[in-house]
Amino acid sequence: MAGLINFGDEEEVKQFLDNIGIEFSYQCHKQKDPEGCQRLADYLEGVKRNYEATAQVLTHNCEVNGHGESCYKLGAYHVSGKGGVPECLKKAYSCFTRSCKAGGKKSMDACHNVGLLAHDGRAMDGGPDAGIAREYYEKACAAGFAPSCFNLSTMYIQGSPGLDKNMEQALKYSMEACQLGHVWACANASRMYKLGEGTTKDNQKAEELKDRAKLLHGQQKENRLSFGE
Repeated sequence: MAGLINFGDEEEVKQFLDNIGIEFSYQCHKQKDPEGCQRLADYLEGVKRNYEATAQVLTHNCEVNGHGESCYKLGAYHVSGKGGVPECLKKAYSCFTRSCKAGGKKSMDACHNVGLLAHDGRAMDGGPDAGIAREYYEKACAAGFAPSCFNLSTMYIQGSPGLDKNMEQALKYSMEACQLGHVWACANASRMYKLGEGTTKDNQKAEELKDRAKLLHGQQKENRLSFGE
């Protein structure tokens, strides 16, 4: 039947993949389509394993087209120095910031990464910046990104220069992260209700949250076992 690929034929599969690469290259370089450039980068990385060429496409698509997913992936390349790009957390921070602001399917991951790099200060000239970390964690948390909600809660539990300790806020974000399925957020919220930190003591609520933490932990273990099998 015309159009079907015989995936048992190595030469036919190779020709098929080469044709896909040509199509994505045309979309990117001739049609100037940012989505086509992202497809080309994914092809070069995943099929050709040509990380240098991937980095070149990502750089163009991020810096020229402002494509959020390309900026995110380019940031990840700068974290490790993959594809011959400089290993530089400041450049990674810049890429993640652009990705966060651009939107797209990796934008919340990018916002969280900006928060992480500001939180620990590795990409900041003046050291950790709790204000920037909070700003970007809040963006990701508001969009339902559980790790950002959890990190916000820990920031308020611990306090830091530029962000006062606030157990009410810590509980708020722990509960948000818990509802999104974050095990340790549920455990922290349970402890706060048990001790009356940021709220009045409520042993029943503490037990409910403890049970949810146990349930989530069990589900995660089961999922890991299933994947391993």
